[in-house]
Amino acid sequence: MGKSKQTGNHKSDKKKNIAKLWKTKRRTKDLDQIHHDMKPEVAAKLLHQEVDYDVTGNAQHYCLHCARYFVDLRSLKEHVKTKVHKRRLKQLREEPYTQAEAERAAGMGSYIPAKKVEVHTQPLEEEAEEMK
Repeated sequence: MGKSKQTGNHKSDKKKNIAKLWKTKRRTKDLDQIHHDMKPEVAAKLLHQEVDYDVTGNAQHYCLHCARYFVDLRSLKEHVKTKVHKRRLKQLREEPYTQAEAERAAGMGSYIPAKKVEVHTQPLEEEAEEMK
């Protein structure tokens, strides 16, 4: 019996492959960009997009908070129940970082703690029809 090839199992996933984190191939939107997308006028455009055959699911099933497209409504509903989506909602509760906050942190003003933003999961198409 030789030495096991599986090593470093207990380390954090973030430290395992730093190069993968730096690559932009799988890069998602930053939290401040998602906060911009959550504004009602922008959100309405993103949730009701025209059919685009180049995008997954023809751009009809979009998770606003995670900035991801899904193949069908069922997979979108399953995604809403996952830890990944719930973790993203928790991250979005904090107000986005601004230039004014950066200046206050540098000593140009008094510190004001970050405010909490109320974030709810987007209504899915079937639920929206039932509310009408």
